[in-house]
Amino acid sequence: MTVTSPDDAVAAKNIDPHLVAENNSGPSPERMRATNDPRADKPQRQGGQQKRNRRDVHGWIVLDKPIGMTSTQAVAVIKRLFNAKRAGHAGTLDPLASGGLPIALGEATKTVPFVMDGRKRYRFTVTWGEERDTDDTEGRVTHTSDARPTSDAIQALLPRFTGVIEQIPPQYSAIKVQGERAYDLARDGEVVELKPRPVEIHELVLVEQPDSSHSVFEAECGKGTYVRALARDIGRLLGCYGHISALRRTLVGPFDEADMIPLAELEALCDRAASGEGSLADALLHVETALDDIPALAVTRADAARLHRGQAVLLRGRDAPNCSGTVYVTVAGRLLALAELGNGELIPKRVFNLSGLTASAGRNNNERV
Repeated sequence: MTVTSPDDAVAAKNIDPHLVAENNSGPSPERMRATNDPRADKPQRQGGQQKRNRRDVHGWIVLDKPIGMTSTQAVAVIKRLFNAKRAGHAGTLDPLASGGLPIALGEATKTVPFVMDGRKRYRFTVTWGEERDTDDTEGRVTHTSDARPTSDAIQALLPRFTGVIEQIPPQYSAIKVQGERAYDLARDGEVVELKPRPVEIHELVLVEQPDSSHSVFEAECGKGTYVRALARDIGRLLGCYGHISALRRTLVGPFDEADMIPLAELEALCDRAASGEGSLADALLHVETALDDIPALAVTRADAARLHRGQAVLLRGRDAPNCSGTVYVTVAGRLLALAELGNGELIPKRVFNLSGLTASAGRNNNERV
């Protein structure tokens, strides 16, 4: 089980090619195209099997992932619902965890690193009295204790887990050891010595203690932090041991709970779109939502044409921007490129082609239509 790890695959490449084709029953193709329904593309038979023509879809879905679903499965489901050509997630979320799993579609996959590098917030429950080899409820019990911590004892320890700390990742993690994933080695019975690594905990608070054996925490942390390791290490220092028994992610980069959409709601929207009562565009967030922390720079159509061809643009005169670094470029209010700005020169690094299905006009970051 992996909470957040820099070694978890970059989402843009986490695309499941083995998706099952839907049957071709339902509304007419013409009506589905008129409502942006993904089932509008008629499957073609090849070798006795149906092959779907996938389409260009660009934007973000922040799935409120249910417990029991892997991140890879979630990507496959969203890709199927939208009949999208490309999809990937921005940071693995454990099967036992619920909450925000940002899924990038189409050109949004180019912005995945900006989400993965952002802060994450979790609400989690620690069960005291047992340490497990996975540091969660799925693992084998390795240590037990009859001791139970008081809230005062827990509160006194929290400052030691705030700020930049050294953390040893769990044995069952995606950290690579001599080319092998640590969890694969652990499943084979090998004891792996993982080195401590610096992580940053921006905030860690005790929310409640419903009984002597359980405590509920909230943590806001940076990239690479393992919440399971927090539970393990706090339990060891308290002398009572502990493991994660519930986990929910409430923030990933710019996406919070207001952006999340449950799978059932998304499937219902797909059904309504098939009946001409809506569009899946209503569920999408704009590609540039992932770029909230990056300055935006508007350019003329002439400069946009150069950037689109991969050519640099000189920005001179009194209206030239006085900032430098990474910017996202727009033309007529539409996302064009990610670029580097310096010494009056704008150099394109990633150019976007947003032809196809995109988020509904006027869609903002904190509201689903």
